[in-house]
Amino acid sequence: MKKFILFLLLFTAGHLFAQSDSAFIRKVYDMALSKGNAYEDLRSLCKDVGARLSGSAQAQMAVEWGEQKMKGYGFDKVYLQEIQVPKWVRGNKEVCWIHVGQKAIPVKILALGGSVGTNGTIKAELVMFNTLDELKKAKRSEVEGKIVFLNQAMNEKDINTFKAYGGCYGIRAHGAAETAKLGGKAVVIRSLAMPVDDHPHTGSLHYEDGIEKIPAAALSTKDCELIASHYAKGKLKLTLDMDCKDLGMVTSYNVIGELTGKEKPEEIITFGGHLDSWDTGEGAHDDGAGIVHSLEAMRILKESGYKPKHTLRVVFFMNEENGNKGGMNYARIAKEKGEKHIAALESDRGGFSPKGFSCDGDLAKFQSMFDFHKLFKAYELSEFERGYGGVDINPLKEHFPGITLFGFVPDSQRYFDFHHAESDVFEAVNKRELELGCAAMASFLYLIDKGL
Repeated sequence: MKKFILFLLLFTAGHLFAQSDSAFIRKVYDMALSKGNAYEDLRSLCKDVGARLSGSAQAQMAVEWGEQKMKGYGFDKVYLQEIQVPKWVRGNKEVCWIHVGQKAIPVKILALGGSVGTNGTIKAELVMFNTLDELKKAKRSEVEGKIVFLNQAMNEKDINTFKAYGGCYGIRAHGAAETAKLGGKAVVIRSLAMPVDDHPHTGSLHYEDGIEKIPAAALSTKDCELIASHYAKGKLKLTLDMDCKDLGMVTSYNVIGELTGKEKPEEIITFGGHLDSWDTGEGAHDDGAGIVHSLEAMRILKESGYKPKHTLRVVFFMNEENGNKGGMNYARIAKEKGEKHIAALESDRGGFSPKGFSCDGDLAKFQSMFDFHKLFKAYELSEFERGYGGVDINPLKEHFPGITLFGFVPDSQRYFDFHHAESDVFEAVNKRELELGCAAMASFLYLIDKGL
């Protein structure tokens, strides 16, 4: 009889806690959808500040914008963390033509982030490869003195578009180095994008020590189709002019805000996104949405009256796109200061409809604390599984063994329509989808904080 009474008490307590959690999550969603600031904050970041490439005047304005927003929302602590970031500039607009017989046809192109310039105009015969592996297997005589065209498309059969992106990421990251090893003069790649359209997509490349740095750029997918069709009929030449430059390292900042924990203030849960963006578009999905998800989640938790057990720290990381100096230095400084980091959450996959969260760590430990699926079923969140946390928070693993990292997972189908392109603007973000993401982030943080 005593055992039965004990079981009944435990069951009743657990049921009441579940009811309490459910009621709080409902409150969070109501606040995000009816009294939210997310959409206006994203508009302000995109329109009042604009594109925010590391080291630029706009990046500094974004730092000031973030600091003012956090202070305006009354977070317990708001401060800047000084870091050094690379300053790469695109310079004058890139120009490119293909030569079909006596006819020159202009094509749309963007220099890849970190690329060297052409130092004048380059004109050379074009040689096409369908994959990076094809290029690696080529003879030097096939490439030397030519411009390489890597025409590898993202796999449209992959349901998760991030998998498709990963499948051809190598042409952007390593295409220049592999071309240079064979004596090529420059490389142009097919943009890492799902649709066939007129928007080229930029992104970082990686040069190799001891290998000549050559110019590298991305073509719009529509122009890649055009070039491939002409290439099949005979030899082509390509003219390229790019004025980009590396101006070394400059000072910038991570922007940090905190709500102090009431029970374990020394234990920190970090969450955030990256404040920088490429210099095309407005960085609305990448990663303005992640910034606003995190800012709004903290605001909602504070204004709901929730008193966190642990210190909740929101971080706007600088320089994820071309160096990750914000993430790496944040983790290093945290270790040097002797801080205790127990979990981290990142949003850097766009502002689309939320589907769930990925976990890099002991997922079973968290599922034993609370039942994700039951609490989030009404909000159409169903994906809680192993996966990647995020670029900015990943360095925490090196300095804090055992930390669990989480990544916000929205629908992926349209993300690579906009990723690193001029089309990544405020108007591309749906207000309701953005607000649902904010509510999901706030609710998930609440559960993490309660469960640890």
